Amino acid sequence: MKDLEVLYEDNHVIVVNKHSGDIVQGDKTGDEPLSESVKVYLKEKYNKPGNVFCGVVHRLDRPTSGALVFARTSKGLSRLNEQFRTKDVEKVYWAVVENRPPKNEDTLIHFLKRNEKQNKSYAYTEDVHGAKRSVLHYKLISESDRYFLLEIKLETGRHHQIRAQLATIGCFIKGDLKYGAKRSNKDGSIHLHARKLTFVHPTTKETITVEAPVPDDTLWQMIQPK
Repeated sequence: MKDLEVLYEDNHVIVVNKHSGDIVQGDKTGDEPLSESVKVYLKEKYNKPGNVFCGVVHRLDRPTSGALVFARTSKGLSRLNEQFRTKDVEKVYWAVVENRPPKNEDTLIHFLKRNEKQNKSYAYTEDVHGAKRSVLHYKLISESDRYFLLEIKLETGRHHQIRAQLATIGCFIKGDLKYGAKRSNKDGSIHLHARKLTFVHPTTKETITVEAPVPDDTLWQMIQPK
């Protein structure tokens, strides 16, 4: 079992800080997914006999890190799924990019079309057949001598949305070769981090905000706002 960094936990919900390289659900690689690690953690912590429920609410790309929600009950899963579907969850990301953005703050609107074969999305300025309207807001919040830290709020949740949209304005995410970065990161990560999630608790109806610490990496530690 992987070392889990649990950010929030109660009877219905568990939020973990996903590390780059972790997969959320099982895939053809056969690597252990985070959903299984969470089940093992819950089983051991609460001495649960038999199967443990752990519902996948949303996903993060494999090379991305940050806050990830799982449901501990089927009721919690359906209610959280609905919140993500209706865009009632506030998602804030941090991205370290190679170039200064054209503006310090802006809203990007593109039409994203996914290419399944390449596992890549392409951003267009006008609507094309099969594309989905995609909106994000970014703000420059910190910088080093070579890199720039953007805070991003997603209005839509498309495949590789942040990576594709930032690439179209020349802001390639550090390490993201697929979307134009100069070179990859040694550990295969990209400098994209799901920093904060705000959602309504599925049973208590309280507003829950969870913040995920950035990875233990020199650039992340140096560039984050003090």
